[in-house]
Amino acid sequence: MEQKSHMDAFGAAALIAFALHLAFNQIVIKFTNGGFGPVFAAGLRSAGAVIVLLIWMRLRGVSFRVPRNAVPAGVFTGCLFGLEFMCLFSALDFTTVSRASVIFYSMPVWLAVASHFLNPSDRLSGLRSVGLLMAMAGVALALLDRSDTTASLWGDILALTSAFCWAGIVLCVKITPLSKVPPAQQLLFQLIISAPLLLLAAVFFGDFIRDLRPIHIAGLLFQIIAIASLGFLAWFWLMSIYPASSVASFSFLSPVFAVILGWLLLDETVSLKVWIALSLVAGGIYLINRRPRFA
Repeated sequence: MEQKSHMDAFGAAALIAFALHLAFNQIVIKFTNGGFGPVFAAGLRSAGAVIVLLIWMRLRGVSFRVPRNAVPAGVFTGCLFGLEFMCLFSALDFTTVSRASVIFYSMPVWLAVASHFLNPSDRLSGLRSVGLLMAMAGVALALLDRSDTTASLWGDILALTSAFCWAGIVLCVKITPLSKVPPAQQLLFQLIISAPLLLLAAVFFGDFIRDLRPIHIAGLLFQIIAIASLGFLAWFWLMSIYPASSVASFSFLSPVFAVILGWLLLDETVSLKVWIALSLVAGGIYLINRRPRFA
């Protein structure tokens, strides 16, 4: 499909579906944690996704070679990827999907702050600054809300750390030689580095196996195939077709869908403060990613 200069109906529908897909994955992670230790599950997911991605690259004739000058950045993003999902899987073990999602999907906020100082072409101004303040206020409100007895501050902090790591990966891809590397190789770096790190770290983070049942294995397979390998490739594919700012502007939908799904499927209690925090974060992300029409 040829590159487009604007978002069309197909792109909008695909991005809405993908945002819902990512939100549902938060439910799947929390459920899968009932059968696997969180860090062990994250390691198995990366290891399984490496196999799926290698098969896909082989069938499509995608090269495995990466420029030597991009290797250090690739290793660094792989380490960040491992830390990101160690924190996210653990966060969903401690706190609710709704709280973790509001905080985790604040990633564009921290990316915007870092880019402002490290990337001269991506300065904050006007509505983007307003959006930044809105989203930061929403995250602060979510962190300060202790009305839900099933949530924990430790889980919230882990979700926030995960968001920081995600922002670090995106920024590293933007400002290092890794920006010249095709998406499949970028993803391969992240998976192949994170898999052994997570599996080794799992030794220090509780049980490998909990009350394991076939449905937990199905949940892990869903994450391996539909998210960590082919799902991320679909995201990169959409990024290659539509303007990056248009694609990014749909990211505000993921925390909205995640909170709604946590409420509907897991019967989570979502306090008024969390709904307000969600509105602030989602609105802030939209403004941060919005670009002036005639810029």
